Amino acid sequence: MKEEIFVSGRNIPNIDPFLHIWHWQIPLYLFLGGLAAGIMFFASLYTILGKEKEMPTTVKWAVFLVPAALVLGLFALFLDLKHQWYFWRLYLTVRFESPMSWGAWVLMLITPLSMMWVSSYIKELYPKWDWKFEILNKFEKLIIEYRKSLAWALLILSVILGIYTGILLSAFNARPLWNTAILGPLFLVSGLSTGAAAIMWMSKSHIERSFMSKVDLILIGIELFFIIHLFMGFMASTAVQINAAELFMGGQFTVSFWVFVVILGLVFPAILEILELRGYKIPVAIPALLILFGGLMFRFIMVEAGQITRYLY
Repeated sequence: MKEEIFVSGRNIPNIDPFLHIWHWQIPLYLFLGGLAAGIMFFASLYTILGKEKEMPTTVKWAVFLVPAALVLGLFALFLDLKHQWYFWRLYLTVRFESPMSWGAWVLMLITPLSMMWVSSYIKELYPKWDWKFEILNKFEKLIIEYRKSLAWALLILSVILGIYTGILLSAFNARPLWNTAILGPLFLVSGLSTGAAAIMWMSKSHIERSFMSKVDLILIGIELFFIIHLFMGFMASTAVQINAAELFMGGQFTVSFWVFVVILGLVFPAILEILELRGYKIPVAIPALLILFGGLMFRFIMVEAGQITRYLY
């Protein structure tokens, strides 16, 4: 057995000089969680508002992506765990001060509830669908009867899930880039925007696409507002947070962030959506895919850059 003696706390692999323990699994998990939260938020909201007929893709069909996104995201998270077969211990307690505890319980609730939501619309997609067992048919009728109550529960859970994807990072006080209260709302708005983009892409109704495009334009504006104020706050803060901001202002993440996230992921699709609303023929897949790509890149860059930032010692 090879022995190593550490005479200082420096030069520890994956810890010093930079923390580098989170890889592709975490940003993918954050992206899929935000996407699922965004789609489910709009589905439950327009159900509560009684807009099911005007927004069929939003309420009925886009939600089929939600359980798949949540399961894939949880699988990515499972792959990242060091002690994978002990994940169930998260569910032996509730720690209100722990974002991970909140996330674990919210995901445990929203995943089966989203599956119940989807199951209540399967017969509309497949008219010949048969649940085979009478108890399942009765359960389906029960879900349909109390769908609005289910919508309220999913609306609240989707907002918590969307914010949690940002708070999970901001709770790490030792990482200056993540240590900001804006990160939770920013990730929530980004998730809502990717959800709106997915709905736009799937919808065959021009009215529904136009409405979701207007909603998405508002969300893009809010997201840009948060990004600007994120860096304004860093530049007016301590030296370590100024150093964190400089990674995006002339540093190694300048091109990737401002080109892939801001320009291609927000500004350019917003311009395309405005042109489409003004009557120009713009394939809806282009802005939708750019927004989804920008949301994914945003999470990859924030996770990677955040692990580089640190307090000096």
